[in-house]
Amino acid sequence: MILAPVLSEPECADAAAEIAARWGLPTQSSKQDTFQLWLREGVLALHWLESPQKMSPLVVDFHQGKAAYRAQHTQLKNEAIAKAVGVGGKLQPSVLDATAGLGRDAFVLAGLGCDLQLIERHPVVAALLDNGLQRAQQEADFIGETCQRMHLIGTDNLFTGKGFTHEPDVVYLDPMYPKTGKQKAQVKKDMQMFQQLVGSDEDADNLLEPSIARAKYRVVVKRPNSAPFLAEREPNSQIKSKKHRFDVYIKRGFNESTN
Repeated sequence: MILAPVLSEPECADAAAEIAARWGLPTQSSKQDTFQLWLREGVLALHWLESPQKMSPLVVDFHQGKAAYRAQHTQLKNEAIAKAVGVGGKLQPSVLDATAGLGRDAFVLAGLGCDLQLIERHPVVAALLDNGLQRAQQEADFIGETCQRMHLIGTDNLFTGKGFTHEPDVVYLDPMYPKTGKQKAQVKKDMQMFQQLVGSDEDADNLLEPSIARAKYRVVVKRPNSAPFLAEREPNSQIKSKKHRFDVYIKRGFNESTN
């Protein structure tokens, strides 16, 4: 796993040290660093020191860009992820996003009223996501209120069972899948940095069984349309979009008793 030190100007040293301590990251730079996290004026940014092209630092900012636009213009009928998770009418399932990444899919679900617990297994990405959520939650607007429904609980909670405020109705998985050829060339710059840092989830198959055990009602797995089923297990149903599909593993219907 590639790690990155948390660095800052002297006036932010205490805050940077707190971030490093929480996520188990170093606080000193070295000549071997491929990535560095820098904290400036409360904003944590990931710098790729060996970027093949000039690339802006990666920051999680829910108030900017396509994430903000999508959250404010989401229509339930147009969101395949909402259909897969089971959002509809008065039903707003609680969701555990066990591969939260930069929080983009979770942000959409939170915008539709779902309460989310987030797990991000890579500590560098978790630190970025945590910083983005904390900054967004301070704002008294729609996006701030949306992010109040997103709770980052840690990195290994799916396996340890620690840190949960409640058992989720739905577990959502979007493990990193290897990108090759033309597909790789089309990846946007911020995701190029993300993929270089995280790589593919080689143990993705191991996520399915604990997710099924954790979920009350269903597990939803986001996959490229060409990708095999996770753990070679055929889902109960599928919902397809242009580039991805959502494999749905159902334990019981939402209208059934949980007893």
